[in-house]
Amino acid sequence: MSKINITVEINGQKKSAEVEGRMLLVHFIRESAGLTGTHVGCDSTNCGACAVLLDGRAVKSCTVLAAQANGRKVVTVESLSDGGKLHPIQSAFLERHGLQCGYCTPGMLMSAYWLLSRNPSPTEEEIRKGIAGNLCRCTGYQGIVDSVKLAAERMKEAK
Repeated sequence: MSKINITVEINGQKKSAEVEGRMLLVHFIRESAGLTGTHVGCDSTNCGACAVLLDGRAVKSCTVLAAQANGRKVVTVESLSDGGKLHPIQSAFLERHGLQCGYCTPGMLMSAYWLLSRNPSPTEEEIRKGIAGNLCRCTGYQGIVDSVKLAAERMKEAK
């Protein structure tokens, strides 16, 4: 298999590596960058546990080749907290029971982050559409929706 040299900016840090052309971005993030917060769920775009921001847009990193991210910016769930202080989305998920087993949580957090960056006052319907690409087998979604609502309120107050 041919190898490709790539450089990707992940959470503000450049990471260069030689990768196989078929390596997925999710595996580059976890294996080459050592950031294991992005979860590998299904490898088929169904679950959304691997959601990250690629050049500011939410994507499922199991459907993007690492080589396609060459020269681009990736933001992962690790970037949300600031020096150990939880982001309002993270704290809202804790308070409103938006997580249980935690497997889908990184993808849910990143999808919510992307949604709130585009729409700081989403309706419940808009929240449900915004997280529609993420599957959770534990919560029933209402806790997640309530968490995103609370995060939106707190983020508006902080401005």
